[in-house]
Amino acid sequence: MGVALRLLGEREMAEGKANSSIADSRRLSESSVEKYVNSIFSKLGLSEERVLSRRVAAVLAYLRAATA
Repeated sequence: MGVALRLLGEREMAEGKANSSIADSRRLSESSVEKYVNSIFSKLGLSEERVLSRRVAAVLAYLRAATA
């Protein structure tokens, strides 16, 4: 997960930026960003549930780990 977070940045995900916006700011393809984001979600154990946004769940998991 370290590589993906360094490439994307925790702040960009926490701010809820769209993959296209992250891709533009990091000069990456949108498909690369999607791959990294999905990798982060997978490593955090976040499935594709429709009730809770996976981006919100990722931020919550990050915050829980940071305060533990």
